[in-house]
Amino acid sequence: MEEDHIAERGSRPMDAIVLLKDDHKTVEKLFKQFEKAGDDAYKEKRQIVDQIIHELTTHAYIEEEIFYPMARQDVPATEDHVLESVEEHHVVVWMLSELKDLDPKDERFDAKVTVLMENVRHHVEEEEQEWFPKVREAMGRNELQEVGERMEKAKAEAPDDPLALISARK
Repeated sequence: MEEDHIAERGSRPMDAIVLLKDDHKTVEKLFKQFEKAGDDAYKEKRQIVDQIIHELTTHAYIEEEIFYPMARQDVPATEDHVLESVEEHHVVVWMLSELKDLDPKDERFDAKVTVLMENVRHHVEEEEQEWFPKVREAMGRNELQEVGERMEKAKAEAPDDPLALISARK
């Protein structure tokens, strides 16, 4: 939607939903790179998966620490979506932790990445289609920009270990 691109990096503070959607796009690009990598492109796959782990861990961190609590408080209609999203994160972060140390030549590596991609794509679709619009409708531009700014700064605080996230412990 056009309104999602109102605040761009460098001009005004990044809108929280735009920031999350940008992260989704970044991860989807990595998924496509993985899907295009050859069967024996082990080094390339390892590098891509390491990037996926970093991106998804950082993304989940800012959602769990800032966006989800804010949505739950300010937009009560999203509470069930938030709870489901945390459970989806739980599955994803444990998969990320397994992929972190799994040899790309292991017969389970590609299958595990495929299941990860399916889970993340489902999660992204639900967020973007079902409940981001509710959050955008309920919150003003200024609040979304303030939250986006906090989330952008918090990325630097994200842990490297997916199991350090709140959802890993739930």
